[in-house]
Amino acid sequence: MAKRVTKYRAVFVDRDGTLIREKHYLHKPGQVRFIKGSIEALRELRRRGFKLVMITNQSGIGRGYYTIADMHNVHKHIQSVLKKNGAAFDKIYFCPHAPDARCKCRKPALGLVKKAARALSLILKKSFAIGDHVNDFILGQRMGGKGIMVLSGHGAHEHREKIKLKQISETPDKVVKNLPAAADWIIKCGAR
Repeated sequence: MAKRVTKYRAVFVDRDGTLIREKHYLHKPGQVRFIKGSIEALRELRRRGFKLVMITNQSGIGRGYYTIADMHNVHKHIQSVLKKNGAAFDKIYFCPHAPDARCKCRKPALGLVKKAARALSLILKKSFAIGDHVNDFILGQRMGGKGIMVLSGHGAHEHREKIKLKQISETPDKVVKNLPAAADWIIKCGAR
């Protein structure tokens, strides 16, 4: 008799401008400032049964501005704070490549999402992606789930310049102020 595998819903969260305040090429733990309410939002999503995955494009590595070790130190700090608050990520994935590298891991490519789905037994069509860039919500839609754009970080600018002016054809499933508002919407969707 085959063992039955439990499948989980997930929330894929962008790092800079979504979870923590935007800081140009952030690479030191001391530069991390959590956006108000973001830790509590993650804790509530976890409490509701969602797996939490951070997926972040870190082109500063590919451009030579900081090292993978620098980024890992930042992520260790983030995880430490989140763990103390019952909101740690189940997995953290990153793309170190510059935008022109044409890799399979840079959002909105699905390489890292597929890796997370295998590692955590995820149901992607019932999952969500949140971020302050167009590529973040497109990632959610490409995986078959929902994509949410937050207006924190670069979100207000990207929303105004790319979506409202119709520079791209895609639109987010939901536009919200920040990560706490995104979590509220996800919880309402999950209750349906």
